[in-house]
Amino acid sequence: MLRRAIARGGMSIAAGVHDGLSARIAQDAGFDVLWASGLGISAAHAVPDDSILTMTEFLEAARVMNDSTDLPVLADCDTGFGDERNVARMVERYERAGIAGVCIEDKVFPKRNSLGDGAQDQETIEGFAAKLAAAKKAQQTDDFVVVARIETFIAGGVKEDAIARADAYVAAGADAILIHSKSRDGLEILDFGRSWQRKDVPLVAVPTTYPAVTADDLHEAGFSLAIYANQALRASITSMRESLRQITHDRSSLRIEPKVAKLSEVFELQR
Repeated sequence: MLRRAIARGGMSIAAGVHDGLSARIAQDAGFDVLWASGLGISAAHAVPDDSILTMTEFLEAARVMNDSTDLPVLADCDTGFGDERNVARMVERYERAGIAGVCIEDKVFPKRNSLGDGAQDQETIEGFAAKLAAAKKAQQTDDFVVVARIETFIAGGVKEDAIARADAYVAAGADAILIHSKSRDGLEILDFGRSWQRKDVPLVAVPTTYPAVTADDLHEAGFSLAIYANQALRASITSMRESLRQITHDRSSLRIEPKVAKLSEVFELQR
C-alpha cells in the first residue's frame, strides 16, 4: 500500500499522527498514509524532539498507530538511532511489527528538530549511504520502504549538494527521497523537484513552513507524497488549551460543550 501511495505519477497525502486516536481520525479524514511523527511522539511524551526517546518508545507508538488503522504507516526514525548496526536492528524490529516503511535523515546523532533553533550537522554522504545499505540488507520483504531524508537545505547547504546526496542515497538502496526545507515560500523544494533527474524515484516533501504550496504544486514539480507532519498535533494543542482554560475560568464546562466532540464520537473512534 505504501509503495503504491508514493509511486511516481500519482500524488498522495500523509498525516502526521502521534497515537492511535489521531491515526483513526486521520484515516476517517481521508488521508492515504500515516506519518508516525517523531515530533508528535516526542511532544506526546512532553520531551524535546532531540533524540531523547528510545527506539523502543518510538516503535511502540508506531505499532499502536498501525494496529489502530488500515492505512500504511511510514515511521519517522530520526537518524536511525545510532550507527549501521542500530539501523539494521531498527529495520528488523519495525518490519516485524508490520510498519510499512521507515524514514531516516542524514544528520549526526543526536539530532535536533529541523525546524528549531541550533546547529544542524549533516552526516557525510558516505556515512549515511552506509546506513541505507545496512537498512536494505536487513529488510526481509520487498514491500518494506526505506526513505532517505536529505537535510541539506535545513543545514544551509545548496541544491547541488542535495542532488549529489540524492543520487548517492538511491545508489545505496533508498526507495524514496524526502527533501526537507524551512523556507517560507517552498521555492527551493520546487526547484529541487524540477532539477533532479531521477524521475523513477519517488520524491517526498513536508510543507510545514510553506503551507501556501499545495499538494498539486508539489505534484507538478515531481513529488508524489506530501506529509502534513504536525498539523494534527498543533490543532489538538490549541483546542485543549482553549477548552481547559475556559473550564478553569468558568468553573464549569457548560460554555465549551457545543464546541467539543460528543462522547458518542469518542465511542465511535474507539470502535
